Amino acid sequence: MIQILRDLRGWRRLALAFLAGALGALAMPPFGLLPALAVSLVLATWLADGAAEGPLGRSLLRFALVGWAWGFGYLTAGLWWLGAAFLVEADEFAWALPLGVIGLPAVLGLFYGAGFAAARLVWSPGTGRIAALAVGLAGAEWLRGHLFTGFPWNTLGMALGQNLFLSQSASVIGLYGLTILAVVICAAPATLATGGRPAGRYGPSLAAALLLAGLAGYGALRLPSGADATVAGVRLRLMQPNLPQDAKFRPENRADIVDRYIELSQREPAPGAAVPTHVIWPESAFPFLIQRDPDSLAKVGASIPTGQHLLTGAARAEEPLPGERIRFYNAIMVIEPGGRIADTYDKVHLVPFGEYLPGPLDAALRAVGLRQFVSIPGGFSAGSAAGQRILDVAGLPPVAATICYEAIFPGAVVPSPHAGEAVREPGLILNVTNDAWFGDTPGPRQHLAQARLRAVEEGLPLVRDANTGISAVVDPYGRVTAQLPLNVEDVLDADLPAAIPGRTPYARYGEAPFAALMAGALALALAARRRR
Repeated sequence: MIQILRDLRGWRRLALAFLAGALGALAMPPFGLLPALAVSLVLATWLADGAAEGPLGRSLLRFALVGWAWGFGYLTAGLWWLGAAFLVEADEFAWALPLGVIGLPAVLGLFYGAGFAAARLVWSPGTGRIAALAVGLAGAEWLRGHLFTGFPWNTLGMALGQNLFLSQSASVIGLYGLTILAVVICAAPATLATGGRPAGRYGPSLAAALLLAGLAGYGALRLPSGADATVAGVRLRLMQPNLPQDAKFRPENRADIVDRYIELSQREPAPGAAVPTHVIWPESAFPFLIQRDPDSLAKVGASIPTGQHLLTGAARAEEPLPGERIRFYNAIMVIEPGGRIADTYDKVHLVPFGEYLPGPLDAALRAVGLRQFVSIPGGFSAGSAAGQRILDVAGLPPVAATICYEAIFPGAVVPSPHAGEAVREPGLILNVTNDAWFGDTPGPRQHLAQARLRAVEEGLPLVRDANTGISAVVDPYGRVTAQLPLNVEDVLDADLPAAIPGRTPYARYGEAPFAALMAGALALALAARRRR
């Protein structure tokens, strides 16, 4: 059978690679089937073996095509739910649904094609090709997460990162470090059918099993056995309004929307529970500019009792300079009793085509009547990277603010210092989001899982408030301490878990451990190729 797979040519090889990639998507949330990724990568390895025959130039192209087809299948099966966003305003965007569901995976599949081609350069029969594939795919995932604004959704390392015990190593090596280990572990069984001596046949699978057990053992040792430490004097209330992206969420309904938020936020706590000190509302809370609506801002301010603070998502407008257009920002505002806006964070990492049209395409697309999903004239502007900073909220530790998918970027949720500027260490990660665009699909569940891994990497608690869910409080070890399910209107009251004392190795050294793993895997692949 293995020889049959290696002998496949043309469209048959690419079709099987596509199906193998699609199978691998079952390793992502909410399914979490790690063996599916193992079968997927083993099949990809055997297909690549067949593509390795012949001159290097031709085999590089064949490798690239196999990798592209595998990535195309993996991303199509893992991101199909993006199509739901095109149906929210179906009369305007339904025609573009294939571009999101098929076109985006096809383009992003080029990263995997490049990764397989890179692996071919150091490919050799036996164990060495497992290391080569790990280098190629981990490098491709890193590039996918950084180039062209980056899109690290469902990075392969999430196959390990969604498991509480296996994810603890992210505190040292981060998501991309988990990615290289996930590829090694899942592709290792490919050597079982390569013949040769028993050590070469069974050794990689045994080593992979030991590595997996070691990751789980480290996780079990790292997780504390006692009760979670919490921040004294802080009681959070997350308001989940469950407002759909339809006619109910229109500017003309502003009074009803604000009244609904206030009613939810003022619900009596459970008997014996502390009164909330900080109330959090989700991204895109208002279909209007509350800073320019004195009546609504005054109503919200009057609903905040003395000693309480409100953190809310809200669009914000900035007065333009002469000759410039008005700029709109997707923001988080800190509102004090009486309605004073005490602090603001503007989203830095915007969603292409969702919140803005990329510069080179902007004029051309608008000329034919197209716009981004969020109906803001000219789209949102990005906040200054130099202004990405800690939110100051009375009674809370310094807050590292993120909006929507900013929370999926490893190493980017905590502000970096800029020249002449010191950055205080945050005490929590705040993520406000609006996943109503994607309905009851894997999308919101994948979003939560990826944001949760940031808590492990940084050693910080995560407070996540989502319009339609899933709202949650996560401790710095990635354990969910409180949660509201998807598509439920309710409030969630919870204590704030304390951050881990000191910084995690990943927070201190960033991607240096990942680079060391890449160098080690590359050395193994080169050594194996040299022996051959």
